[in-house]
Amino acid sequence: MLDWLYSAQVAIATSAGVLCLILGLAKRKPSLITLGSIALVELGLLVQLIASIAIVISGARAKNDTIEFFAYLLVALMIPVGAVFWALIERNRWSTVVLAVAGLTVAVMLVRMHQIWTGIY
Repeated sequence: MLDWLYSAQVAIATSAGVLCLILGLAKRKPSLITLGSIALVELGLLVQLIASIAIVISGARAKNDTIEFFAYLLVALMIPVGAVFWALIERNRWSTVVLAVAGLTVAVMLVRMHQIWTGIY
């Protein structure tokens, strides 16, 4: 796990979550801004997946459990997809809040993935 990529992803996921939460509480329906911010979170996770695979192929391993790290990463990849699907099916302000929860959940999962990778708690 690359530290600079981790830091950027946490910042992006947290910012997207807070933005969606503010817009959801302001009774705004999902828009290109909210969906785009969550898509950016998903893009970061895809980059993390590719980088992590390359790092593991080169011989590095997580301090705790590499399989658990990848399990977290794969589940984190599913969360934004599910939230965007929900927001597109049911277009109301609560869908925007669901997008917020997805962004903030991914941020927390990234912190946990970093703990698993580095062994620092």
